[in-house]
Amino acid sequence: AVTEAFVRFHEAGITYRASRLVNWSCALKSAISDLEVDHLELSGGEMRTVPGHGSTKYQFAMFTEFAYKVKGSDEEVVVATTRLETMLGDVAVAVHPKDARYTHLHGKKLVHPFFPDRDVTVVTDDVLVDMEKGTGCVKVTPAHDPHDYDCGKRHALPFMTILSLDGRVAREATPFLVGGGGASRTFAPEVFPDWVAGTMRYDARVLVEKKLDELGLLRGKTERPMTLAVCSRSGDIIEPLVQPQWFVDCSEPARRACEAVRDGSLRIRPKMHEKTWFKWLEDIRPWCISRQLWWGHRIPAWFAFKKGEDRSTVDVDAERNKERWIVARSLDEATAKARALLGVAEVVLEQDEDVLDTWFSSGLFPFSVFGWPDKTDELEAFYPTQLLETGLDILFFWVARMVMMGLQLTDKLPFTDVYLHAMVRDKEGRKMSKSLGNVIDPLEVIDGCPLSQLVDKLKAGNLRASEVEKAEKAFREDFPDGMPRCGTDALRIGLLAYTVQGRDINLDIKRVVGYRSFCNKLWNAVRFMLGTFDGYAAPPTLWADLAKDKAALAGRDRFVLSRLSACVAAVDGFLRGYAFGDAVQAIYHFFLNDLCDVYVELVKPVMYDAEHAGATRDLAKRTLWACLDAGLRLLHPLCPFVTEELWQRLPRSFSAPSIMVAPYPNPADVQAFEDAAAEAGTALVLDVVAAARSLRAQYGLG
Repeated sequence: AVTEAFVRFHEAGITYRASRLVNWSCALKSAISDLEVDHLELSGGEMRTVPGHGSTKYQFAMFTEFAYKVKGSDEEVVVATTRLETMLGDVAVAVHPKDARYTHLHGKKLVHPFFPDRDVTVVTDDVLVDMEKGTGCVKVTPAHDPHDYDCGKRHALPFMTILSLDGRVAREATPFLVGGGGASRTFAPEVFPDWVAGTMRYDARVLVEKKLDELGLLRGKTERPMTLAVCSRSGDIIEPLVQPQWFVDCSEPARRACEAVRDGSLRIRPKMHEKTWFKWLEDIRPWCISRQLWWGHRIPAWFAFKKGEDRSTVDVDAERNKERWIVARSLDEATAKARALLGVAEVVLEQDEDVLDTWFSSGLFPFSVFGWPDKTDELEAFYPTQLLETGLDILFFWVARMVMMGLQLTDKLPFTDVYLHAMVRDKEGRKMSKSLGNVIDPLEVIDGCPLSQLVDKLKAGNLRASEVEKAEKAFREDFPDGMPRCGTDALRIGLLAYTVQGRDINLDIKRVVGYRSFCNKLWNAVRFMLGTFDGYAAPPTLWADLAKDKAALAGRDRFVLSRLSACVAAVDGFLRGYAFGDAVQAIYHFFLNDLCDVYVELVKPVMYDAEHAGATRDLAKRTLWACLDAGLRLLHPLCPFVTEELWQRLPRSFSAPSIMVAPYPNPADVQAFEDAAAEAGTALVLDVVAAARSLRAQYGLG
């Protein structure tokens, strides 16, 4: 399926090989996806170690200002950067076209202090430059910054890659062009100074600053908050690099994906996240799908050589040779295509060593699992599907790609509804992170965990001593007696109770403990009610019998059945609308308020007093059994274990293998029990009782 998808994309003209800016991990020596990039917020001046640089710490979030001299004059322009080492690749300085301070410098050449033969041109760019910020001058390093990359393409600037794939400063590099015209220009290779060539990139940062200071060009250094992009797998700091990679032009699939949401054929819930969908897809860029890893689906593309051809003279990455990249379903097919392309009988093929981004194969999931590209019975029966449930954090990385690939390859949406669940954070709203020591293991909530074990786990991790101390203090304040044992049901229903559409869950374990109490109360209350049946076993026709005998029911029976009907209707609506928190509250209210606090108290005399023996007691037992049966079935998806156990204990004269296969309560099945008059009558009685109790308390009556 993966090979077929790649080939079809290439045949459709949307998959191609080109040199573009990518997220590069020097530690992994691979391009990585945006999803594998963590963004750290730095306040300024932090010292950090960097993979590949030993134990040395380097300062980050520092704004360093330095000057470029205008060629042929004593004038200078001052620029600033948080990545000083990238100035080795500067080819231009951008100013705003309306900035009067620099009008006389438009098109002028500046002197690069380390590359005297390089032209550093002053260009005008109202996209890159905000003339109200800083000096109004922005250094341009097209090969190492995404914004500069776009600027370089707009102005047909030369691109200079200053780093090797492992993050060392190059010893020699040749400028090149990436789009934007000027394709006939050629550039001579540039040799890097000995004092910096071959050094690791952050060692180069220190050396460049020192050298600029020696030359009298350093103008200042201040702390500046910034976001640092870090590889989630290696901890390496991401380096934007221009590399030959395989890309997918997603513009047309993205347009169709947006249209599907607009016309309602694809529904994103909560609806508020549609804005994010449009923001990403309407401004989509080509998707880099190749990875330089040892595992994964190898790209089905081969470079074609003529037999005996001197490979040292053939640049496989050159634009002029792009047609020699043969995409095919097999080596035999690729060989046939190569012979036809090169016009010779004997060819030598070398397959690209890169593998595909895991999101490429993941995007095929909705239909590849049914045997696509073969036309299987399963594909015909089950595709497209209906509902996808996932997290907001991968709305673009996975959901959008499944939609785009489904539309492109099957001409169908892979599903009609997308439900985005909330993200679970700690009680203070912080993302759960190993680096913060605030991760909560669900098993520790379910089974309980002593405080000593929580603390030992912190100390066994990779946290700094100060972070361990802070996290340990939080644990001791929140769980002085350890993590209480809550059980699976309490954790499940507790999380669902938190689920309010569009909001993250700030998880406080104390609230989960509260739902443990609910489960305990449910267990005890139902066990008590079971004790009132006294030999009664419900027949399979119980619900039909109750509806037929509705007129004979007492007011209290009609009241609770009416409340049950309202609860079933409410929960049905909430679940259809993915309002799980509201569904929890509706069932919680029915069990604790309507059933336990009101009906059970009203029916106790009927169950135990001899004068009520007979038809009245029988109808009360049938009513109570019906409420327990429907109520437990209603609660089961939210609280599966305790409901299964209790439901199995309901006395019945027919077999029932499991609550899991019992029908879920349907509003239509209990609609006949709606009784506004019975509810109003009971409400009046409850109001009278409440008023009487209030008066008794007010006047101190015994």
